[in-house]
Amino acid sequence: MPAKPQTLAGGAKALNGHNQVAELQRARMLTAMLQEIDERGAANVSVGHVVGRSGVSRRTFYEIFDDREDCFLAAFDDALKRVAGAVVPAYEQSGAWRVRMRSALVALLGCLEHDHATGRLLIVESLAAGPGALERRRDVLAQIVPIVEQGSLEEAAPGDPPALTAEGIVGGVLSVLHARLTDKDETSLLDLTGPLMGMIVLPYLGPTAARKEIQRPAPRRAADHKPAIRTDPLQDLPMRLTYRTMRVLISVATHPGSSNRTIGENAGIADQGQASKLLARLHRLGLIENKGGDPARGEPNAWVLTSTGTQVHDSIAGLGTAAA
Repeated sequence: MPAKPQTLAGGAKALNGHNQVAELQRARMLTAMLQEIDERGAANVSVGHVVGRSGVSRRTFYEIFDDREDCFLAAFDDALKRVAGAVVPAYEQSGAWRVRMRSALVALLGCLEHDHATGRLLIVESLAAGPGALERRRDVLAQIVPIVEQGSLEEAAPGDPPALTAEGIVGGVLSVLHARLTDKDETSLLDLTGPLMGMIVLPYLGPTAARKEIQRPAPRRAADHKPAIRTDPLQDLPMRLTYRTMRVLISVATHPGSSNRTIGENAGIADQGQASKLLARLHRLGLIENKGGDPARGEPNAWVLTSTGTQVHDSIAGLGTAAA
């Protein structure tokens, strides 16, 4: 019997499922890239390392990324987005430039303290990841320098610093952070708040203001602090969650109690035999169960997620949301 043509609504659901799975695969590869860079260094990471760690096929990699550098740049942008999500609001609060700069610096150091791998990717490994990464890095620094230069507009500014002062300050801060992150120093990055703030304000507000910043107590990290390790929650499954398998799992979650045919149609899989095979795989793995009637009597299946399947689906949804 030929496959039933999809309605417009069915096509939209299949497209949404396609997008969700594509975002998930992308998120898994970005996580793998970050982990591999942290262990090997950017110059030593290959496409094979990324696909091997993420459990995603090489074909899927090249459907999403042009090459290894394209994947690195996406990981760089993803890391930058996370850090900027904390730093930008901290700087945009009301108050004097010095207050906002300290708030932004604390937010930055807090992010790097919590996630050393992200800090190494942005500050250390971006120097060795190719011309595209260097250009991306220059673009980011070009946005930071004018913010530092706003210190010259403060009423308390004692003089007129040279034109390259802000650029030198940004370079100096990055140099200090580069050294700490390269050595994987266990001391708290937040302890650098005072010295770095002294470096930032000295050319604009003078030695007295710089001394006050240095003497201010540094923010403290939690006693049980451990740097975050970004992991793929699906990497320990005893199977590779392929593109089609994930679409079927998502379809079961979205349409609980549906038959093989309905699950396949909503997953965008026209071949019902293929859909049934994928459902059987998920069933053997304990991710779904059949609440339907007796297939021997022609009664349709009614697939639902098991508790394990729900956990896996929630992990998929979480990764997809993080990548959006």
